[in-house]
Amino acid sequence: MKLKLGLPVNMFRIALSNIRFPATPAESVTLAEQAIAQASIERAGLICFPECFVPGYRLLGKTVPPPDPEFLASAWSAVAAAAAKADLAVVLGTERVVDGALFITALVIHRDGTIAGFQDKVQLDPSEDAIYTPGSGRRVFQTGPLTFGVAICHEGFRYPETVRWAVRHGAHIVFHPHLDEAEPGSYRPTSFADPANTFHEKAVLCRAAENTCYFATVNCASAGSPTTSAVVRPDGTLLSYQPYGKEGLLIADIDISAATGLLAARCKPV
Repeated sequence: MKLKLGLPVNMFRIALSNIRFPATPAESVTLAEQAIAQASIERAGLICFPECFVPGYRLLGKTVPPPDPEFLASAWSAVAAAAAKADLAVVLGTERVVDGALFITALVIHRDGTIAGFQDKVQLDPSEDAIYTPGSGRRVFQTGPLTFGVAICHEGFRYPETVRWAVRHGAHIVFHPHLDEAEPGSYRPTSFADPANTFHEKAVLCRAAENTCYFATVNCASAGSPTTSAVVRPDGTLLSYQPYGKEGLLIADIDISAATGLLAARCKPV
């Protein structure tokens, strides 16, 4: 039995959008549309973008205009139209305004362009407290045979329970939109999870191995970036990663049947 993508029924192709940080909110939409179109050419069934890619993350010295709900609604509509045209699901790192509060979130869009829902960032980094509001609640999403969750940046690196919850609720893979850029004079890695790198990529390996799930982390491309986009197998071994600082899509075929969730299921909630 074959899927529309031409892959065996147990396989699913994903794309991670390891592209540059957008210069403007308008460019974030254009870049997202281009990446979606390219992912379709690569026959991916889903594409994931970095944290707050639309309109752009508000820290790390970036200049991003004040939150604009009208812009966001228009941007989401444009990205949804691109998803429908390309016939693939989208996990869009973005933000949203609810009752005057600003949330970091991931917008999930179905292959037909309809909105599946949001996964807000629940565990904020302390540096984000003055700008963003922590979300509440977690959920999983479905596209074809693939069930997936989303853990955003800090919560995926430092809070294992955010990943475990999704896997215990059926997720084969957890997507991890994040944003990390080099600091002046910092070490510049060339190999994923090298001992000289920061702890973050080792945490990525752990999130997969400790839950018997796939884990897909996605960052923007930037010179000297301390982390890069990567996909980790359910046994904690690296499937593939994007060369540091190289702009483009990371394409990976994952074996859904390997993501049993065994270790997540054996973990007793406390």
